[in-house]
Amino acid sequence: MRIYRQVLFLIFTLIIVIEAKAQPILNIDSLPGEDTSVRDTIAPKREFRGVWIATVENIDWPSKPGLSTGEQKQEMIDRLTIHQRQGINAVMFQIRPAADAFYAKSREPWSKWLTGKQGKAPDPAYDPLEFAINEAHKRGMELHAWFNPYRGTNDGKFSLLAPSHITRIKPEWFFTYGGIKHFNPGIPEVRDYIVKVFLDVVDNYDIDGVHMDDYFYPYPIDGQHIDDAQTFANYGDGYDDIKDWRRHNVDTLIQMLSDSIHKHKPRVKFGISPFGIWANTYQNPEGSETHGGSSYYETFADSRKWVKESWVDYINPQLYWPIDNPSAAFNKLLDWWSNNTYGRHLYIGMAAYRINERKVNKFKNPAQMPDQIKYLRKNLRVQGSVYFSSKSLINNPLGIADSLKQTYYNHPALPPVMLWLDSVPPNPPVNFTAITGLKGVQLKWATPALANDLEPVYGYVVYRFDGNEKVNLNNPKYILHIQYNNSTFFTDDSVKKGKTYLYVVTAIDRLKNESEPSPTIAATPK
Repeated sequence: MRIYRQVLFLIFTLIIVIEAKAQPILNIDSLPGEDTSVRDTIAPKREFRGVWIATVENIDWPSKPGLSTGEQKQEMIDRLTIHQRQGINAVMFQIRPAADAFYAKSREPWSKWLTGKQGKAPDPAYDPLEFAINEAHKRGMELHAWFNPYRGTNDGKFSLLAPSHITRIKPEWFFTYGGIKHFNPGIPEVRDYIVKVFLDVVDNYDIDGVHMDDYFYPYPIDGQHIDDAQTFANYGDGYDDIKDWRRHNVDTLIQMLSDSIHKHKPRVKFGISPFGIWANTYQNPEGSETHGGSSYYETFADSRKWVKESWVDYINPQLYWPIDNPSAAFNKLLDWWSNNTYGRHLYIGMAAYRINERKVNKFKNPAQMPDQIKYLRKNLRVQGSVYFSSKSLINNPLGIADSLKQTYYNHPALPPVMLWLDSVPPNPPVNFTAITGLKGVQLKWATPALANDLEPVYGYVVYRFDGNEKVNLNNPKYILHIQYNNSTFFTDDSVKKGKTYLYVVTAIDRLKNESEPSPTIAATPK
C-alpha cells in the first residue's frame, strides 16, 4: 500500500510540473542584467507575503475595545495601506478568537475586543470582516479568515460572557484548563458545531482562505490535567492510549473541515499554522533535530499528517527562533518542513515580534530577519512567509519594514498558484488599447471569453516596460499594477512626457492563475 501511494504521488507531482509550464514562473538565474551577487534579495514574481492581524486582547486591531465604527474602519484602512506599501499581499485576519465573532453573519456573539462587551454589536452597525475583505482586495491583498477552533474563553471572567455564548448553552462541551474554557475535541457534536461555524463564513463571505493557528488541545501546564477521561470512556473505542485518541480527534476535525470547505467553495484555500516543531528526533526518528516542545506530543496536533494526507493546501509552521539557535534552529526547522511538504505549499511563520528582543542577542542583530528571508528564498519548496504580527511590522523594529519595502518586497508579487485546486488559466484580455492624455496613459481592454473551466476573470495584471526594453513577464519589476476586480481600465499617471512605454495586460482567476499576455501596446505621452 505504501509503494502504491508513493507511485501515485510521483504521478501527481509530474502532472503538476507539466501543468506549471503554463504559468509564468520567475527563474532568478535568467534575469537579464541582474547582478548574481545580490540574487538573495531579488523578489520572486510569485510569493506569499502574509501578516497576522490579531484581535485577541486587541494585539493589533482594533487598538482598544469600544472605538466608534468610524475609528475602527479608519484604523483598518491605515493598517492595510501601510502593509500594502511594505509589499504584503495577504492578511490573516483573526475573526473568531474565543467562540466569539468579528463578523455579523455569525451564530456566536460579537467579541468583547470589538465593542467592549461580548454580544454588543457595533454602532452604527457594520460588518468588520466584510469591510476588511473589501479593503484588502482593493489593495491587491488576499484575506484569510483566521479561526481559533477550540478556545472557548481567553480568561476566567466567565460571569461576563454573553447569554448566547456557547459555554453557557452547552457547558458539557467544555473542560477548564489553565483557568479558561476549552472545547472538548473528543465530543462528536463539538466537531460538528465547529465545522458549522467555519462554514458560516465560507458560505457568506468572499474570503480567499480559511486559516487556523496552533491552539488545539491546550499547551501543557505543570500540575494540571485535561479532564476528558469520561469522554474517552464514551468515545474512545479502538484506542488503548488516550493520547492517540486525542490526536485522532484533532485529525478528524481537520479532515472534516478540509472536505467541507472545498465542497462548499472549491477555490477557498485551507491552511494551518502549527507550532514550529512537529516532533524532536529524540521522540520520533522522523522528527527534526531540535530540543523543544512539539505539537505531536504536547497539543496532540499531528501537523505533518495533515500535509501528507493533503487535508491542507498550505502549512505555515511558526519558526520563531533565530538561525543556528542551539535548541531549535530556524534553518534546521525550515529544512525539515521543506522535506515534509508532500506537494503542498509551505509558508514560514516569522517572528517579527521578537526583533530587538532584549534577552536574545541574535534577534538584536538587524541582519537576523533579512537573513531568514534570504534562507527561505533559496529553498524551492518554500513559497513564502507570514509575519507575527501586524503591529510589529508597523512599528518597524530595527528597520525590518524598511528592508521589506526597499529591498525584499520592493516589487509586487502574485500569490503562488495551487494547481491541485485550479490549473486552468483565464483567456487573455482582448481589444487592448493605450491612449495618452493629460492625466497619463489610459489603458483599456475587454473582458475575455470564459476559460475552459467556465470560471470568470477575477482580476488583471498590468506590466510596463521602457520602449527599448525586452518584454519579460517573469521579472516582477515590470509589474505596474495588480487588481482584484473585473474593471477593464487603468490609468498610468507615473509617466514622463516624451518617453515611450510598452504595456501588456494579463487576466488572473480567483486562484491567481495567469493568462497568456495581451498584444504589446506602445504609448508616448506628449
